[in-house]
Amino acid sequence: LLSRLLQEHKLKAAQLDNIFLTSLSWENVGGLSGMILTLKDTGVPECVLYGPPQRKYLNAIKTFSGPLDNIKLCALTLRFVSDVSLLPQLHPKKGNFLVTQAKELGLPVGTAAIGPLVKALKAGESITFEGERCCMKMIRPEQVCTPTDPGPVFIIGRIQTGGTEDPAVLVVHMTPESVLNTDQYKQWMERFPSTTEHLILNQQVFTVHNVRSHKIQTQLNMIHPEIFPQLRSYRTKEPQAALHVPNVRAECLLKFQLRPVMEWQRLVCPSVPPSLSDITLQLRAPPYCKSVILFSAAGKGDKYPEVVFLGTGSALPMKIRNVSGTLVNISSTQSLLLDCGEGTFGQLCRHYGDDVDDALSKISTVFISHLHADHHTGLLNLLYQRERAMTTLGKEFSPIYLIAPVQIMTWLNRYHDHCEEILSHINVVPNTFLTDDAEVPKQKTKSLIKALLKKNDLTKFQTCGVRHCKNAFACSFTHQSGWKLAFSGDTMPCDAFVNIGKDATLLIHEATLEDGMEEEAVEKRHSTTSQAIGIGMRMNAEFIMLNHFSQRYAKIPLFSEDFSDKVGISFDHMRIRFGDLKILPRLIPAVKTLFADDIEEMEERRERRERRELRHQRHQRGGSSEVNSEQQRTTTGRGAKRDQEEAATHDVDAKRQKTSFSS
Repeated sequence: LLSRLLQEHKLKAAQLDNIFLTSLSWENVGGLSGMILTLKDTGVPECVLYGPPQRKYLNAIKTFSGPLDNIKLCALTLRFVSDVSLLPQLHPKKGNFLVTQAKELGLPVGTAAIGPLVKALKAGESITFEGERCCMKMIRPEQVCTPTDPGPVFIIGRIQTGGTEDPAVLVVHMTPESVLNTDQYKQWMERFPSTTEHLILNQQVFTVHNVRSHKIQTQLNMIHPEIFPQLRSYRTKEPQAALHVPNVRAECLLKFQLRPVMEWQRLVCPSVPPSLSDITLQLRAPPYCKSVILFSAAGKGDKYPEVVFLGTGSALPMKIRNVSGTLVNISSTQSLLLDCGEGTFGQLCRHYGDDVDDALSKISTVFISHLHADHHTGLLNLLYQRERAMTTLGKEFSPIYLIAPVQIMTWLNRYHDHCEEILSHINVVPNTFLTDDAEVPKQKTKSLIKALLKKNDLTKFQTCGVRHCKNAFACSFTHQSGWKLAFSGDTMPCDAFVNIGKDATLLIHEATLEDGMEEEAVEKRHSTTSQAIGIGMRMNAEFIMLNHFSQRYAKIPLFSEDFSDKVGISFDHMRIRFGDLKILPRLIPAVKTLFADDIEEMEERRERRERRELRHQRHQRGGSSEVNSEQQRTTTGRGAKRDQEEAATHDVDAKRQKTSFSS
């Protein structure tokens, strides 16, 4: 989520060199691993972490975030280390030098001699100098300088009980409403002077932050309201505390300026997403409306199974596409999650709104294809939120079935030992035990496999190793009613996956790169659009959904000539039932119209890339390496900027692909 916010609001991660942690609970540190990866990608040389001792936690996450040599740990000696309240104070600001008064006292203003004198006076030192008639004069700082600003204090704390007041200008209360509402806490807040500002930051706070995602979803909703439902808001059901002290509820990008004037600043706070009526006016162009009207009716069929795409991008979360996560609602009571990248819980909240607890409680099984960060770092938050949801709904808690590479236990065991209890949330079934050539598992694992099949009304769940990183898997599963779903994870075209996915009702296959980028696909061990479609044809899949697009195709991927009435493309928050599959290709003209400018720009980039490759080939054959003026123009201006952005995305993708668990 943090990576998406940085990109959405054009904030620079390169400027981040200090991180304050108040607790090692997952809700506070869950985004740290992704942020470390982002800081590494942007070349930040050093980042200082403040708070409880983090060395054990960093050791727990280093298995997928790589060497942490560039992370400087700032050890604090604390009486209590599980939770920390921070009292930052700005450095004192030296007073201003008063030129007029200095001239009146005879100081050599405007000459080279004034520099050392000003430095000493602003440092609080009295000076003596030779004035008129050779008289020695003493000047005190207060005669020619404004008073030193001692630097305001602000408090950030996860405070559970009262304490002594502090002359702070700002107190940030990371405190649940149940604690805020106690008499003891209210009395403690009232002990601060009336000039102190209070900022409330907890789960009760609701603020719009992903405006771009809302806008795209609203536009897609105009094409088909059932397949592209409007995003919803989620608010905790805990009542808001009635406080007697004036306070401010946190907002996205809300600022409190400490100098020169202490004040709240809301100029850059995101506005609410465009209303449906605004978008409707934008979409009244005849070609667009013809496509929308012609194919507005949903296909008829059973409500289940239902597939909800929570994250359809690769490598790192971006403002429009989150990283991998696909929810399969098998029935009204059971769901299965395919991969769980960073921010998956947030995507569930935006999709289900106030019904998210019900959706969480139905997830009985999670499949993790491999241990790249964009496929599994949302898992712990999902597990903790699922437990909370089941408790809230009064349901009996039961651990999920976690089908994953066995190497994931390195991370889970370290986190369990050094941070918080987590192992009671899972029953682990290693991916290797579900392959065709699997070793005979122990009786406990046999029982788990049998139980997960029964729980999800499945007759078979298969996995196979695929051509990506070490310990990467695809899967397929067959329902008692006969339908079959195959999920590729990340892979190059793979024969083993064709075998286990044979005759699938629905194939969800990664299509990270566009056609013409086969060499890069081999380098990154991914598939192109046509390669993914080709696997579906060999598999004899009834329908092929393309997924896991490079973030260079943030809104829409480029279409290949192999697209047919059996192929669709996925978007975040897209919701499909098997009865909808036949109409998905018919929505493509409307989608192309919506993103016409983006498609045109991507096609121009492709043409420039192909020309560069052609020139390179000619040069290798001994042809001229000169570039005519027309070719030079194609690499300047807007196109050159987009090429640079594409190259940057390529570099980040490549770095992220190298990030995996050690075996």
